[in-house]
Parts: sequence; structure tokens; C-alpha cells
Amino acid sequence: MQHAVGAPLPPPHQPGQGPETAWSPAAHHPGQPGGHPGPTPQPPPASAPGFAAAPMPPGAPSAHVPPPQPPVPPAPDATGHVQLPPGGPVGIPSAPPASGAPDPSSTTLAVLLIGPAGAGKTSVAKYWADHRRVPTAHISLDDVREWVRSGFADPQSGWNENSEAQYRLARRTCGFAARNFLANGISCILDDAVFPDRPVVGLGGWKRHVGPGLLPVVLLPGLEVVLERNAERTGNRRLTDEEVARIHGRMAGWYGSGLPIIDNSQLDVPGTARVLDEVLVRSIASPPTW
Repeated sequence: MQHAVGAPLPPPHQPGQGPETAWSPAAHHPGQPGGHPGPTPQPPPASAPGFAAAPMPPGAPSAHVPPPQPPVPPAPDATGHVQLPPGGPVGIPSAPPASGAPDPSSTTLAVLLIGPAGAGKTSVAKYWADHRRVPTAHISLDDVREWVRSGFADPQSGWNENSEAQYRLARRTCGFAARNFLANGISCILDDAVFPDRPVVGLGGWKRHVGPGLLPVVLLPGLEVVLERNAERTGNRRLTDEEVARIHGRMAGWYGSGLPIIDNSQLDVPGTARVLDEVLVRSIASPPTW
């Protein structure tokens, strides 16, 4: 607070006078000759639900404080109060009825699309999600990983503890999102380059984050196709040919794992999506062990 030059400064705070108390002699001596009438004491406001009222200072005038009232439930048509079921682990899909095979395009599913860089995971996942008869979300691990702007751990600069931690955090975030979408009737397809020689970080992590009902499918075209598709990429998602070849070689370990594998070397995106539906029909009828 600024004061005019030559104006008296307010006295220092005395015991019982806080910064919020306006200093006035008459305020402490109402009715004193020559003093100005002090402000009429007001009862303290009622405390908000869930919060305790502040204790009254010694010597303060007592006032009746009404008890806190329970919160008023919102009107059924009020916006911003839609009750959402909490997300939980995704259970194993129920067996199809004996009358016929399940229709994956109208079933709420959680699908994990696995493959090396350049396999077409993102393109197939988006197409598959766009052409289903039930609400479906596409959750891309790379997109979520790139939410980190400052301090982004680019694997091309070298794999280290920081990039490992950001990958794990992105997988957990994707799993959390998938559980919540599925709990509210929205299918999910996730994509990630999961390596078969790292089960704890790869499939094991996805199983923990999403649930045992997650259906993994591997896209594994030939190396020449993967190199050609990778060459069309830009930014930090484009890898060197040596790195692509190394990743593709490690992905070959999925053969013999029991997971369904689609070689989409000669398939376009719609054709791969159709084969994916055929694979999911078999996976729903007999979920893979992983």
C-alpha cells in the first residue's frame, strides 16, 4: 500500500490484529467518546462441504454457525455430470454362441497390433477402427510417447534408461486409456513394436496394463517391403536401414510363439484389415495363450 507524503503510517500490528484486520481504535472500543462506530460484527460464513470451519479466535463474539449441508445432486440433464464406469482389467472375450461365428466388426474388443517399423501397423489400425460398426478408438504408442516435448528421449539418439522409462510410461498410459474406453463400450486397437525376446517389457507389460482379454496380432511383411515403407517416413520415426533390418530380424522370433501372424507383403490396407477380422474371429473363439 502506498501512502501520501507526510501522511501518518498505520501503527504496527498488535496482538490480536492480523493483516486482514483494519486498524481503528474505535473498532476495539465501540462507543468510546470521540471514536467512530466500528463495523457491526458479522457471523462467519458457513464452511464449504468437506472442509472444517476455522476456529474462532479467543474473545471473538460467538455466532451460530449452521451445520454444513450435503451437496445437492445435479439435475439428470445437467451437463458435466455424466457418470462413467471405472476402467478395470479387460477380461477374456466370451465364447461365441453355438449358432454361429462371432462378428468381430460388432464386438467390443481390445486388439494389440504388433510389428516392426514399416509393417503398416498404424495405417491398418486406423482403417480397421474407422470401418467398424461399433465405436472404436485407435491408440498409438508412438503418438502417446511423443506427448513428451521438452526432454523427449529419442531412441535414435541411443537407447538408455530415460528412453526405456518413457516407453514404459507411454505403454502404461495407453493401457489406462484402453481400459477406460472399453469400460464405456468403446473398442480399442493399440499398436506397438513389441519384441518377442523381451516378454516382461513387451507382452507382459501390455497384459498387466490392459488385461488378459487383449488380443495380440503380429503384422510381419518381408524385409524389402518394410525397408521401402520406412523410406517414406519423415522425422524421428524414420530409422536407418540397418536398424530396420535388425528390428525385422528380432521380430521373426514371433514365428512359433503361438500368436497369429499376418504377412501383409502383398496386401493393401483394406485387404490387411479384412484378414485381421478373420484372425480375430479365430482368436475370439479360441484366445491365444500368451
